[in-house]
Amino acid sequence: MNTPQEFAALLAALRALPADRPDAALVTLTRTQGSTFRRAGARMLVHGDGRIVRGLSAGCPEQDIAARAREAIAAGEARILRYDREHGQDVMIEMGCGGELEVLVEPLRTPKDWHFAEQVDAVLAARRNGVLATLFRVDGRCLARPRHWLRSETVVLDEFGDADLGVALETTPPAKPGIVSLASSLGIVDLFVESLQPPCAAVLIGANASALALARTLEHLGWRVQTIDPREIAPERLAQQVILDTRTFAMVMTHNLEHDIAYLRALRDAPLAYLGAVGARRRAERLMEATGLTPERLRAPAGLDIGSETPEEIALAIAAEMLSVANRTGGGALSATREPIHR
Repeated sequence: MNTPQEFAALLAALRALPADRPDAALVTLTRTQGSTFRRAGARMLVHGDGRIVRGLSAGCPEQDIAARAREAIAAGEARILRYDREHGQDVMIEMGCGGELEVLVEPLRTPKDWHFAEQVDAVLAARRNGVLATLFRVDGRCLARPRHWLRSETVVLDEFGDADLGVALETTPPAKPGIVSLASSLGIVDLFVESLQPPCAAVLIGANASALALARTLEHLGWRVQTIDPREIAPERLAQQVILDTRTFAMVMTHNLEHDIAYLRALRDAPLAYLGAVGARRRAERLMEATGLTPERLRAPAGLDIGSETPEEIALAIAAEMLSVANRTGGGALSATREPIHR
């Protein structure tokens, strides 16, 4: 699935399709190799008139994919597109990328064809993890209408028609999005399997220019943001008012030392992905001394070192650090590492 932050825009576009004549196709990146703009699991919606919602690249084969998706819409059957040495890699080479792609195009004929997306939304809205599988190829041939399977705490959706496939997926969850080949009553099937995670949620405690700037930045990224005015919600009531889970990033930024200490104590034992506070290094030491939090648990001063001065620059530094934590990267300069850009 697209990053959880992107999914809302894609779902909104699907819901806006007319039920009687959708005239659109859902395009899924199922395999990548080498240098590509997006990773497997990214999706875009292509309308019959060529309009695109979300994107699979900054150019490269995207226009070609859109054109061929319109052909699939007219034919009413799914198809697989390949951009590699044997299937038109020249489209990638011309743009200087050199990567390889496999893309699944699913024409949408009735709301049933995107019902799985509604089920995914229900799982994510409940802040639950899940696994989504799309059966798209049997014995090397693309299905005219791919089938979907979704599991969260239980099986939510099963269009496979083969219970053994679901059992196999439950016992071998994917490490990252990719194609899984399995023997079944249907034949040798190819499934595109991907893990689902709820969108990142941010809890920002403070009513000031920096907190508002950070809220705007994170909202632009598609995060779910809750801004807390310390004059309205006391620390002891915080857990009942906000989302506090393993996908939550909390920032304490009241600019009042005693208030910061009180809120940090309230958040100390919450299962957060990130806990941060703003202020000078001496202030950060006082926060840790008063709360028992360690540098491993509390990011203070919060943010990457980019020389921030204004509220907007501070917001950018903190948002960048949060994003690096969410994506499990070091947050350093890309030019200073030989690690792959996409991990």
